[in-house]
Amino acid sequence: MSESVQATGKRKTAKARATVKEGDGTIRVNSRPLHTMTEMAQNRIKEPLTIAGDITEEVEIRVTANGGGKQGQAEAIRMAVARGLVDYTGDEDLKRDFLDYDRNMLVEDPRRTETRKPSQSSKGARHKQQKSYR
Repeated sequence: MSESVQATGKRKTAKARATVKEGDGTIRVNSRPLHTMTEMAQNRIKEPLTIAGDITEEVEIRVTANGGGKQGQAEAIRMAVARGLVDYTGDEDLKRDFLDYDRNMLVEDPRRTETRKPSQSSKGARHKQQKSYR
């Protein structure tokens, strides 16, 4: 196991950077304890910790997240924590466990919103004004 590891996670426009190092099992997101977040976000972030098991009691995780919404940030944090734990331990079994549970824990989702096209309606990328024949 290495001293300190940094890992990143992205989801839509949200980005998260996690630092995993030896410690007492605390998790802080944007300098705040994890329990200050919404319950749904907490459950999402705790998934990689539950799968990793006892390893999480020996490490300290600090995460900074920005951009996107609350759910996107939670997903980005989840990815950063999972990648950080895999890099910190160097354990292939843990990596396989994460991939078996949910591939998006380690692999980024490349989908992004499509840009709006000029001279069309402002409602979306492919929305056009209705045409009337009568």
